Amino acid sequence: MEYVELRISLNDDFHELLIAELFDLDFEGFEQDDDLLIATIPTQRFDDSKREEIEKLLMKFGGESSILSEKIIPDQNWNETWERTIQPQAIGRFYVHPTWSTTDADISDKIELMIDPKMAFGTGYHATTRVMLEWLPEVISEGDKVLDAGTGTGILAIAALKLGAESAFGFDIDEWSETNARENVLLNKVENFEVKLGSTEVIPKGEKFDVILANINRNALIELIPELLGFLNEDGKLLLSGLLEEDEPVMLKQEALEKLTHLDTRRHKEWIAILFEA
Repeated sequence: MEYVELRISLNDDFHELLIAELFDLDFEGFEQDDDLLIATIPTQRFDDSKREEIEKLLMKFGGESSILSEKIIPDQNWNETWERTIQPQAIGRFYVHPTWSTTDADISDKIELMIDPKMAFGTGYHATTRVMLEWLPEVISEGDKVLDAGTGTGILAIAALKLGAESAFGFDIDEWSETNARENVLLNKVENFEVKLGSTEVIPKGEKFDVILANINRNALIELIPELLGFLNEDGKLLLSGLLEEDEPVMLKQEALEKLTHLDTRRHKEWIAILFEA
């Protein structure tokens, strides 16, 4: 697939905020380097109107923020690109790494997650994935049935299964996700993880889950939550992320969530995860 790469001048304090905005505009890959943010988007999703939207966004961050350059990146072996950027990392009880990178360190006290990404989101590098992974050991109980909305690489569902969940069902609207999650299931040798392309309509009718995970973005969550709650067991837990700190009051005021108990909110940089219980 061919991509457009934008190189954006921006104070690194604002990188995470802009990434959240660009993610909603269909950007898929991000690299951060001091005061430079590199963002990529499939060429078919980028046009003059999208460029104008980005320029308006940058005005919120001050006059020094701008698009420095724009270029077409031809189709290439993306695994080779990720090999140069994705490195192993310890996140809470987990040790996350791609197949091409390991460590000589003692990780015997960690749960290994082997994730080969097609896109950067869902590798553990993004703050929302990190805060979800750090929290999962407290949320997942032995024998849980887990629903992973917007599963991406499948990292959260795979982590839940390795923590003792009985089964997981994941869905995503991006075609690459269905294939990538299944590849990562095989790498991690986990069972009982079903992945489907689509949204809530692909969840088996009448199915109920003990834990629902949703690491997406505020607007998508607001739209999906009323439907997701129909799949949550009594006393089930709902863990949400893909949210900025400023999104917390908006989410807590959602009518669909009023019937749930807000257990806690946790933060990593400007990002948050919110846990509810039925």
